[in-house]
Amino acid sequence: MSRRVVGVTLDNLGLLPKKCRRCVFWELAPHIREQAEEFGQTELEKEAWVSRTLLEWGSCGRIVMCADVPAGYVLYAPPAVVPRAAAFPTSPVSADAVLLTALKVMPEFTDGGLGRMLVQAVAKDLTRRGVKAIEAFGDAQPDPESSCVVPAEFLQQVGFKTVHPHPRWPRLRLELRTALSWKEDVEAALERLLGSVTIHTVEPSLRPA
Repeated sequence: MSRRVVGVTLDNLGLLPKKCRRCVFWELAPHIREQAEEFGQTELEKEAWVSRTLLEWGSCGRIVMCADVPAGYVLYAPPAVVPRAAAFPTSPVSADAVLLTALKVMPEFTDGGLGRMLVQAVAKDLTRRGVKAIEAFGDAQPDPESSCVVPAEFLQQVGFKTVHPHPRWPRLRLELRTALSWKEDVEAALERLLGSVTIHTVEPSLRPA
């Protein structure tokens, strides 16, 4: 199945799951979020935030497509434009880092490495823009049905290291040089493996694939 990653724009924002499309957990301060939810304006607020961030800072998200079906997404931005960040007990985010806020892979596409693929896409984008690191608030006790915070365990699995411990909301950091080494390491391992297989191959198979 072909997989490709595209940038989040106002034109494709509708590809996000409806629940996430209307979620402004990160984009609004808690008291303003409550007002937006009361008046049913969260979808408009989400669009306004994406529009403003794109204009003032640049790309702030990625969507991974599998055979033209949206399979997951990630959002990120400078902490200064993420009001919710200040509410975490492990804030503030480091001055040299961009904050990864939301990352989700659709249930039918889990265990396919798409989460790691999204993180690496963010790393490549931010490295080109001169950013040194990505930070994220992790959820050490995630509820898959309701949490708007990326599980801390996942962040650790893809290379993030804890810089501010907390029993529920640790802050983690990924140095971008580490993130970009993933592809190089995988390609090197694959090359070694293929080289080993070639040495021991006796004859090609004549059966159709």
